[in-house]
Amino acid sequence: MNALANLYRKDKAALLLAASGSTTPRSVKTLLHKLCSMTDDTLRTLWDAAGFDNKLCLVAVGGYGRGELYPYSDVDVLLLMPDGTSPEKDETLKAKIEQFIGSCWDTGLETGSSVRTVTECVQEASADITIQTSLLEARFLVGSVKLFKTFQKQYVQALDPKAFFLAKTAEMRQRHVKFENTPYSLEPNCKESPGGLRDLQVVLWVAKAAGLGDSWESLGRKGLATDFEVKQLKRNEDALALIRTRLHLAAKRREDRLVFDLQHAVAQSLGLGVEEDGTLNARMASEALMKRYYWAAKAVTQLNQILLLNIEERLNGNTQVLQPINERFAEKAGMLEVVSDEVYVNEPHAILETFWLYESTPSIKGLSARTLRALYNARGLMNAKFRQDPVNREMFLRILQAPAGITHAMRLMNQTSVLGRYLWPFRRIVGQMQHDLFHVYTVDQHILMVLRNVRRFFMAEHAHEYPFCSQLAAGWDKPWVLLAGALFHDIAKGRGGDHSQLGRGEVRRFALDHRIGKEDAKLIEFLVAEHLTMSHIAQKQDLSDPDIIQAFAHRVGNERNLTALYLLTVADIRGTSPKVWNAWKGKLLEDLYRYTLRALGGRAPDADAEVEIRKTDALTLLALNALPFEAHKDLWATLDVGYFMRHEAADIAWHTRQLSRGLSIAKTQNIAMDVTVRARLSPVGEGLQVMVYSPDQPDLFARICFYFDQAGFNIWDAKVHTASNGFALDTFQVASTHLAEHYRDLINLVETGLTETITQAKPLPSVGKGRASRRVKSFPIAPRVSLQPDERAQKWLLSISASDRVGLLYSVARVLANHKVNLLLAKISTLGERVEDTFLIDGAALQQNKAQLEIETELLAALQA
Repeated sequence: MNALANLYRKDKAALLLAASGSTTPRSVKTLLHKLCSMTDDTLRTLWDAAGFDNKLCLVAVGGYGRGELYPYSDVDVLLLMPDGTSPEKDETLKAKIEQFIGSCWDTGLETGSSVRTVTECVQEASADITIQTSLLEARFLVGSVKLFKTFQKQYVQALDPKAFFLAKTAEMRQRHVKFENTPYSLEPNCKESPGGLRDLQVVLWVAKAAGLGDSWESLGRKGLATDFEVKQLKRNEDALALIRTRLHLAAKRREDRLVFDLQHAVAQSLGLGVEEDGTLNARMASEALMKRYYWAAKAVTQLNQILLLNIEERLNGNTQVLQPINERFAEKAGMLEVVSDEVYVNEPHAILETFWLYESTPSIKGLSARTLRALYNARGLMNAKFRQDPVNREMFLRILQAPAGITHAMRLMNQTSVLGRYLWPFRRIVGQMQHDLFHVYTVDQHILMVLRNVRRFFMAEHAHEYPFCSQLAAGWDKPWVLLAGALFHDIAKGRGGDHSQLGRGEVRRFALDHRIGKEDAKLIEFLVAEHLTMSHIAQKQDLSDPDIIQAFAHRVGNERNLTALYLLTVADIRGTSPKVWNAWKGKLLEDLYRYTLRALGGRAPDADAEVEIRKTDALTLLALNALPFEAHKDLWATLDVGYFMRHEAADIAWHTRQLSRGLSIAKTQNIAMDVTVRARLSPVGEGLQVMVYSPDQPDLFARICFYFDQAGFNIWDAKVHTASNGFALDTFQVASTHLAEHYRDLINLVETGLTETITQAKPLPSVGKGRASRRVKSFPIAPRVSLQPDERAQKWLLSISASDRVGLLYSVARVLANHKVNLLLAKISTLGERVEDTFLIDGAALQQNKAQLEIETELLAALQA
């Protein structure tokens, strides 16, 4: 047995070594078949050694049954027994089966084994579509041929092709939903993602179950695929098989995800990304690999649709009545059907008309196989002349301006390669990687996601998601203007330079070509050029500063521009990644919108008037809570204008309620007030709001950050204020993954634990080395530190940018504490796994150039740790 195991491992290692230097699809196919053949021989030897009688047989199933075995895939086998056989009743047989399975693993075969009788196989298959699919590819290995043929006969008799088709297509849709219905994830699964190898296998499975063939050539002979489609199917299958094989070899294990830390190795093994001087450009290599993958996955998605529709028609019979729409198109069972295969050749204008009809005809739910095939074959018609045709330009604008269906139409145009061929700048960003830590989609998919988000603001059924956005959208007269801004906002990414300004030039040309009115064109151009501005100001600047609001109001110019930019900004942030958006960011943007709207209304920012309004509103709230008359005075007397400008009336009232009684007792008894920590569910809807009232100390902020870090909370925002009585009154917005179900326990934990941390005043512990995530390791961000005086030269603005990790904010706070720098305001912005934080600070050390340099140097070292 040891000799066999050594031989198998030696032969497999030799095969993998020989394959490591070859990058052709043919060599990969050869490798997969050789691995399969070698495994067949080993299993036959082990079967003979186990001493099974000739009534049983061993069957290869699943992917191994297809006759292809990837380097580190499982070896799925079925030990088939005649009806009436039971290992539980036959100790000798049971011992042989256990010995056989154990010897497989001892030899180095990672087997997935099942032991069933023929009847059990048929019963299990009828109850479980996964087992039924695995058995569909059953291949005889060794033992009783007669038993295997009996199994095949009974299996085929029990198989219902129509039911199998429905089950597999439903399963495929569920799988696609799991991967968010897009092949364009930045770390796709080359086997399971939409457009992956599994989508090709589904076609062959349902075709084989229906008796229509089990290879691409046989589908071609049956008329289900054209010669060109057969060629494309084989070519893209080979491309995906090559990538999957290289993934296994690079990972040295079964790995089907093109994760960032393997993309470079796979690309290098394929000879991609090599500069003219012979050096490897890792980023170029990764982009080239992913472009290759995305184009293959896109083609597979299209071909999968065409073939499945054709197979469904064969199964159900071609009995559907055509309902003419016009001389070029008809409706067939809810699908848009071209009346002739030559429609697009004879009338190229009909290409864009396809999507206008799909968008504007409620009864049409998709494109028929014939239409998809005709579009697939019409790609060459969409040239410069096609793009410059006034009729086509008018039709594209019509699609963009349609009252409904725009999201589905644009997605379908992208899936069928029409969008990139008509809108030429869009073609450059199809499958374009985004080398950052917060986008989880390629540029084209991000754009379509933003387009969807904008459209949802105008749909009543989605009003509950973002009520304020829906309220603004309800009063907006031209949704298509916002949709055009969404379509172009990132269209110039990946070219180098400022993509906002490059995109501005692209959308200006688009507006001229499509004869868009001057005012509308000006607004769309403004949106593309400024689409990052509102997010930057809301998340990085002090919104209580009237000058910042006034400058932003001057930049946007009018209420219409402001509303449009706000809606696009919310849609854009939501479209980067599910993890990036949170309620606190939503509140910051809404606050900026409301403050700016007030400034645009002609009301000059007046700090004194604003403070009086907030005080009045806070007193009203306090009266509702039955706070004694003038109980607020002891606290408010210690607070200056800055506090009231930075806190809303509801927060001021909450602080006053929590502190007024303690301050009154301390004053009456002439004693110092204890450290007070209070927490509540955040009014913005996510996380906790935490108030800290404590005697001020230089390292207070660092101490608080240390506690939140150790307790597993993320800090979203911090407002730090020092009262005239020497107490700090700080407010934090924090979040925890355990908040929803345990918020009462967490509130008690924070109030007790943070009070203890501040009161004990132990020496600050050293900063631990935070663990970087896998994505951070793949796309590290060079840390940046900027220390600049504010516009009034009274305070300093500290901006940092770095890869996120545990303990990062604490390490920054500790540096500031060591230099006795006071923190006045912290704006914490986490974009996926990148942080961009801004701090408003002051302190004597900042007046000296030498100390400034020391602070910046130490901060950089802390960010790099």
